[in-house]
Amino acid sequence: MLAPFETDQDLGEAAEAAEAAVIGPAAGVGDETLANVLALARTGAALVIDADALTVFRDDPEELFSVLDRDDVLTPHPGEFERVFPGLLASAPSKVEATREAARRAGAVVLVKGADTVIAAPDGRAAVNLNGVPWLATAGSGDALAGFIGGLLTQGMESFEAACAGVWIHAACGAAFGPGLISEDLPGLAPKVLADLLMAR
Repeated sequence: MLAPFETDQDLGEAAEAAEAAVIGPAAGVGDETLANVLALARTGAALVIDADALTVFRDDPEELFSVLDRDDVLTPHPGEFERVFPGLLASAPSKVEATREAARRAGAVVLVKGADTVIAAPDGRAAVNLNGVPWLATAGSGDALAGFIGGLLTQGMESFEAACAGVWIHAACGAAFGPGLISEDLPGLAPKVLADLLMAR
């Protein structure tokens, strides 16, 4: 079901009963996106915040952090991470420690995308995903990942676990397709990946 909205208030009302919401991909870097993030944060839905919805807070990351809670997930690539957590990747002893510190500052789950995607929770838990494949380095791939995580949150999975599982499923989909992958291929690959997991139990 599609429900168009005109204002951030309309968006907040439409999302009031939602379990989770994904915002950022192709949202635009402007006041409207910032207002929409703040409106969604007031609903209590678990948020997956990606792409433009991160960049729009580059001048005041604390404004973003002030509305987040432990159910929310930030999904930056290293460039977006630098905008919201300036200097942290360069100054931390490792990518794992940088991501842990980012999660602590944000009060939310943070994952930093890459060949070795790192996921961290505010309580210090961290995981490194190592099944990434180079074919995922394609435009829109991260948007699909945000959607995978949002789908798992909607089904009741805890945020840290949803982020870890979403990253693994996303990479397994990339591996299943191989060279020539485009982001539009990823959603159609997920059912087979999930079915294989169930069969392996």
